[in-house]
Amino acid sequence: MKLSTAQIPTFLRAPPQDIAVALIFGADEGLVRERAETITRGILGGAADDPFRLTQMSGDEARQDPARLADEYSSLSLIGGRRVVRVREAGDALAKTIDYILTLPRGDALIVLEAGGLDARSSLRKACEAAAMAVAIPCYADGPAEVARLIRDTMAGHRIRIDEDSVQYLVSHLGNDRMVSRQELEKLTLLAGDGGSLKFADVVASIGDSSTLALDDVIYDALDGEYRATAEGLDRLFLEGTSAVTILRAALRHGHKLHLAASHLAAGQSLDTVIRGIRPPLFFKLVDRFRSQLRAWPPVRIERMLSLLNTAELNCKRTGFPEDTICRQALLSLGRIPKPKG
Repeated sequence: MKLSTAQIPTFLRAPPQDIAVALIFGADEGLVRERAETITRGILGGAADDPFRLTQMSGDEARQDPARLADEYSSLSLIGGRRVVRVREAGDALAKTIDYILTLPRGDALIVLEAGGLDARSSLRKACEAAAMAVAIPCYADGPAEVARLIRDTMAGHRIRIDEDSVQYLVSHLGNDRMVSRQELEKLTLLAGDGGSLKFADVVASIGDSSTLALDDVIYDALDGEYRATAEGLDRLFLEGTSAVTILRAALRHGHKLHLAASHLAAGQSLDTVIRGIRPPLFFKLVDRFRSQLRAWPPVRIERMLSLLNTAELNCKRTGFPEDTICRQALLSLGRIPKPKG
């Protein structure tokens, strides 16, 4: 069966006894793993590992020995309590095995399948969505609202005070992979200490690392029409594993920030006042470049940029063309957007 977004948190904390299989899938590997661990801890009473009640195997192991997966599902715990069978890197090759397991008498274990992105045609996804004893839980990349919630929840868990400028800076600079975001936030919790506080300068110093600054540089280069620098910067980001959607969303955030600032200028505010009012504050090394771009990008030109970037992100998700190519073409086109006459 399918779970609604509102049903997912409750299910993760306490999966019903009548559910035999939970498929967790999506391109956000960190969120997939986090949700699988939440289910595991919920069933095992907070433990991440219990040799008597937790069995782990890879998708290849389950595919090569489907009888073992069925046996693990049917086996009872020697010490009592519900068991978890966790299968990483699951894929459509397991669909027939899961179909068979769902015909067996209800076992005492929950099979947790961790998979990457599965489209609507996936046989494994179809099997879990169609069965009353199974659920399919999609893991979509975090958007700004989800990242902000993760930041606040993480800091609240350590009783750390953090101001809104710092939260918004983090939203703009963390990626959309949950695991990477958590790693960066853990660095900040160690920096502040339980019960401490974080200032904006602390956050910039910790998160404003070379990879983040490289992403900013590529976006500024693209808008400035620095084609060679943009292409070389994209090459580095792709080699480091930065996704095309992450780059496009960062460019969109920059475009929205420019558009808001430009509208304030058009309303009669001075350039210095506009710059000072930007939230989160600009990284000091980029202030002069932002000033320059405000002069070169009036609202009409920015709107064309935002339209181009939105189309590129949609094409990454629905056309089947290589995402890196779509992203590269979009960013290299930004500097060619003509300035309005007059």
